[in-house]
Amino acid sequence: MATTNDLKNGLVLNLEGQLWQVQEFLHVKPGKGPAFVRTKLKNVLSGKIIDKTFNAGTKVETATVDRRDMQYLYHDGTDYVFMDQEDYEQVPLSEDLVGDAANYLLENQVAQVAFHEGTPLSVELPAAVELTITHTEPGLQGDRSSGGTKPATVETGLEIQVPLFLDEGVKVRVDTRSGDYLGRVKE
Repeated sequence: MATTNDLKNGLVLNLEGQLWQVQEFLHVKPGKGPAFVRTKLKNVLSGKIIDKTFNAGTKVETATVDRRDMQYLYHDGTDYVFMDQEDYEQVPLSEDLVGDAANYLLENQVAQVAFHEGTPLSVELPAAVELTITHTEPGLQGDRSSGGTKPATVETGLEIQVPLFLDEGVKVRVDTRSGDYLGRVKE
């Protein structure tokens, strides 16, 4: 058990028999009346996002979540197969569970997989990954109508916006939360 004062992003709560992950929280102390905590919670299994308000200091039940470093091996039809780094056990995860993380996964890449009582909950990637541009049109000097960017496809199949001067074969850093280009990787 924890109180609403202990809330932080990523914490998993057990509310009414369902697991909810804290996406955002804000402690509010109005000029009049008691303090409260406004939260944005994401259902771990369904992905549904709700807004919930708790009175400050209210006890909430936290769920025990085990996060393990696992290596992504391959995509097998509808499953993504990961291997535990410690005991080499292979765990297939469904496309729904992997979600948008699939856009940034390369073979042999390490990601954190969250488990609750042996059931996989989610795949958590680092904030940024390095991917190679596999296709992009040549940038034309003087073409500034698009703000100096052009579409490029990276090795995972994801399409991102990159500066005009980048060509195919260049390694770039991509934000896994937003899909934004962060910079070129110095080799």
